[in-house]
Amino acid sequence: MSINNDGMRYPSIDELLEVVNSKYKLAFIAAKRAKKIQFEGTSLEEHKCVKPVGIALEEVLAGKIEVEFEEKVEI
Repeated sequence: MSINNDGMRYPSIDELLEVVNSKYKLAFIAAKRAKKIQFEGTSLEEHKCVKPVGIALEEVLAGKIEVEFEEKVEI
């Protein structure tokens, strides 16, 4: 396992936005998954990042996370 020395440059936001179409959705997904990673662990066998948010973003990039969002508009 190689460790990420690139800081916030890995995984790339451009690559992540090809998987999730919104920065806001990506932040929501990463935060929720990072919280679970702290308590349950990760689904990746090898990961470069050491912090839960980085690992969560790696899982998003690897296609390990599926999330559906509801469009709800109230006026």
